[in-house]
Amino acid sequence: MGDPQGYGMLRNYLKKIGNDFHDKIKAILVVSGHWEESVPTVNFVEHPSLLYDYYGFPEFTYQLSWPAPGDPQLALKIENLLLEAGLATARENLRGFDHGVFVPLMVAFPQADIPVVQLSLIKGLRPAQHIAMGKALESLRSEGVLIIGSGMSFHNLRGMMSGNPAISKISEQFDKWLTHAVENKNPEIRNQLLTQWLSAPGARESHPRSEHLVPLFVAAGAAGNDLGKQDFSGTLLNVKISSYRFD
Repeated sequence: MGDPQGYGMLRNYLKKIGNDFHDKIKAILVVSGHWEESVPTVNFVEHPSLLYDYYGFPEFTYQLSWPAPGDPQLALKIENLLLEAGLATARENLRGFDHGVFVPLMVAFPQADIPVVQLSLIKGLRPAQHIAMGKALESLRSEGVLIIGSGMSFHNLRGMMSGNPAISKISEQFDKWLTHAVENKNPEIRNQLLTQWLSAPGARESHPRSEHLVPLFVAAGAAGNDLGKQDFSGTLLNVKISSYRFD
């Protein structure tokens, strides 16, 4: 049967993440490309619902269930770390998990038994701000918190659906640049390169808007001096995509 659209490879990668981390972590912090606020906003909901923030999908996708608990104590710690770093914050007490959280995590962690806290992006999507946000949260990693930036290394849906072979080539060029930047052996240079992502070949064609790229910047900031590596490389709907890991 094969896997012509690439979903199977991506699903297997997400399952591998779950297998690698499930027994090693106490909680998960997710920054998703689907939540932006004027300041970093922490979700304090103890039992989040699911936010079906998509349209035109099959009916069953609006019936999905993934009852992972929130963690108000971890949310408070996240808030305090951001405040200590000089970042204004806000609290969210109603919002459910958006699909940037529950879709990948229900594949990686189907047991839904690990507490999850979501943190928003900052409107304006400035790279340096999000790297700084990640740096403020680095210490959580040594406390058993897995920090996940949920987005896509290529996110031009119109281009992906167009069937235009030029888009595939553009995605390859951008992916090569992004991987080179993430894998730079000097974390300071790595982060500097990421702040300059618009200079990459095919940058705007790959990300007409950068909300799906910016979660990577938070992860890079939280990595501290740990090095980044390409942890997944594949093709999805004829474009090159990658995932990265810092450890």
